[in-house]
Amino acid sequence: MTTIEKKILDLEKQIEAQQRLIDHLLDEQNKGDTLDYSWTGNLGRWYWDVPTNTVTFNPLKAQALGYKLSELKQPIGFDFFTSKLHPDDYEPVMDNMRKHLYGETHVYDVEYRIKAKNGEYRFFYDRGVVTKRDALNRPLLLSGIVFDITERKQNEHQLLEEKERLLKRSITDELTKVFNYRGIIDDLKQAIQDLDYQDNLSILMLDIDDFKQVNDTYGHIKGDEILKTIATVIQKNLRKTDSVGRYGGEEFLVVFRNTGRIQAIEISNRIRKEVEQTVSIDQKPVTISGGVFEYPGSSLYDFIHQADINLYEAKKRGKNKIV
Repeated sequence: MTTIEKKILDLEKQIEAQQRLIDHLLDEQNKGDTLDYSWTGNLGRWYWDVPTNTVTFNPLKAQALGYKLSELKQPIGFDFFTSKLHPDDYEPVMDNMRKHLYGETHVYDVEYRIKAKNGEYRFFYDRGVVTKRDALNRPLLLSGIVFDITERKQNEHQLLEEKERLLKRSITDELTKVFNYRGIIDDLKQAIQDLDYQDNLSILMLDIDDFKQVNDTYGHIKGDEILKTIATVIQKNLRKTDSVGRYGGEEFLVVFRNTGRIQAIEISNRIRKEVEQTVSIDQKPVTISGGVFEYPGSSLYDFIHQADINLYEAKKRGKNKIV
């Protein structure tokens, strides 16, 4: 094919594409199908002529990405936009489009992130449909509408962060910054639910020895300092899979996931020894006592109750012990 013949063929394809678009616009006008939505972020209509890969769209879409139509090389193809998709969104968008082109879905409908000229990603919502097919049912023309939903997504993200912040606050002890009663009980319930026949689960019920005397002698401010320090010592000696919460007053509940009784006792004694060696008042060591119990498949109440019984046994044996 000569150069002139190729140019003539390209021109004929462009004329056919323009005719398809004109026919569709006239059809829209006759049907009153303007899709002139007043929704926030409406960037207007777009039309994709598949055989020539030519996209005709409202200048607002380019402006939302920081471009002027005058600076874009014509004709603009579908790949101008797909090349700017966020890597995580590329395949879902293309899969959505493929399914519609092949007639597997009634509409192309997708949200995605697209890189603007300044390098930032904006969120778009796109909805389109094949409006013309050839005799072999191959797509010729797609018509759609696009919205910039960046502000909505940012608001959703802020609301989600606020929700997570409030949730964390609702299950966190304000003084010690570990779980509060509700938080540690919920965590223990989840640990029990996550168990299978190969797992072990143990808990430690821990109490500060003679804590009432500390408060009565040195005041609640000093008592609060002791609580915070001991909470820090406990956390320091736990693994990522373990958790701790302030069960009430001077009591802490520690959850050891995938841990049998013997290993739980070892970790508990490590905590006990570090508290004795590092926490003191007037050069007198502060001590703790604890009761360890391995989950036997009983109710939550019985599980905690058995650890509590072992805690009181540790107290009876002279305190500063793990039973």
